[in-house]
Amino acid sequence: MDDPETNHHINKSIDLGNNRPFVRIQSHAEILSLEERAVLELEDEKLASADSITMKKHFFKETTHCSDIIDMKCNNNVWNSIRIVVFSTKLNILMIFGPAAIFVEKATGYHGLVFPLSLLGIIPLAERLGYATEQLACFTGPTVGGLLNATFGNATELIISIFALRNGMIRVVQQSLLGSILSNMLLVLGCAFFSGGLVIMKREQVFNKAAAGVNSGLLLMSVMGLLFPAVLHSTRTELHFGKSELALSRFSSCVMLLAYAAYLYFQLKSQKKLYAMVKDNEGESETEISEDDEAPEISMWEAIVWLSILTVWIAVLSEYLVDAIEGASTALKIPVAFISVILLPIVGNAAEHAGAIMFAMKDKLDISLGVAIGSSTQIAMFGIPFCVIIAWIMGQPLDLNFQLFETATLFLAVIVVAFMLQEGTSNYFKGLMLILCYLIVAASFFVHTDIDSVVDKPHKKGE
Repeated sequence: MDDPETNHHINKSIDLGNNRPFVRIQSHAEILSLEERAVLELEDEKLASADSITMKKHFFKETTHCSDIIDMKCNNNVWNSIRIVVFSTKLNILMIFGPAAIFVEKATGYHGLVFPLSLLGIIPLAERLGYATEQLACFTGPTVGGLLNATFGNATELIISIFALRNGMIRVVQQSLLGSILSNMLLVLGCAFFSGGLVIMKREQVFNKAAAGVNSGLLLMSVMGLLFPAVLHSTRTELHFGKSELALSRFSSCVMLLAYAAYLYFQLKSQKKLYAMVKDNEGESETEISEDDEAPEISMWEAIVWLSILTVWIAVLSEYLVDAIEGASTALKIPVAFISVILLPIVGNAAEHAGAIMFAMKDKLDISLGVAIGSSTQIAMFGIPFCVIIAWIMGQPLDLNFQLFETATLFLAVIVVAFMLQEGTSNYFKGLMLILCYLIVAASFFVHTDIDSVVDKPHKKGE
């Protein structure tokens, strides 16, 4: 059956169905075609593997190039963020005084020098903290932004107060918070009115007196909260001496915090149109909602990181500042009351001071009023009650009895400012009167002796 000349290739297999062998014969041409096909497939596999290697090398190069670009962008973003936050204002030159204060404290311990260096070092940090808060508020919306401003807007004063509470300096906490309210109401608002009036002398500047009236009402409510514990203590009419005053203060603080939360809802949700910017243009007034439409200069996460860094750095310097208060009072012969009421608040309000003047000179008096009176309202209705609650948690007997002298000063200042705001107009003369009122207050505290503010502690050598 097989012919050797034909050179056929025979494959034998068994048919399992009927167990009969059968023979499949493939021709020589078929065999050649199979060999050629195998060679071609092998060449195709070599080409494919070469192409895949080339593609992998190209992909690796592209990935490396993209990662380099991402690294460059990250480095550029970090540098731009540092440039915007740290190097964008000349005030940040004062940041070098912070490390200088720490060095002097470690080297000499002379609080007469540590205190002013710490004050100067905190000024730019407080301003940058306000800037970072504003940037973060651009991403959070009005409600959360209002809460952020309430929390971080006066964070410097609150941090200093918490460190003073930890050291048992109750009167320093009370007087520094009181001084912050007085500084914003009289000095900051007075400088804003005075500067805006000098720039725009042909007419009176106009602001929204309805919103100003609400803030004046809240300030009077805070005076009521401070007045009753002081009168209760002075008249010796407490039900339980030493306890009723503290219990009343803590209850009033909770009520004031509730009132401030309601005020935020009223301002940001319920009555937005009440808080409108009023612009006078040839006798015609326009109202528009006072929302910040400016694009943020840094990203949300950058703002959060800077808030954390600045808060920690302010906390570090605040500890040195508070520890040096009594030593500086002895070395510089300045009353502790004057340091607490006048010097500390001026440092904390440096950012508000500059911003209020700038906006007033641009005839944006509603913003200036929101900075000055709004900050006073935050401290009176949020800062002071918040510190009372924190002291309660810490076991410190901080109450709302600010003593009759300090409470009377606050009451008269609120009355003066309320009269200045009732017409809804301002000029340089009103600003001058507010500044002169603040000078009288400062002189009064310079000659005021507060026995309770002196804590008997052994002073270090050099104090």
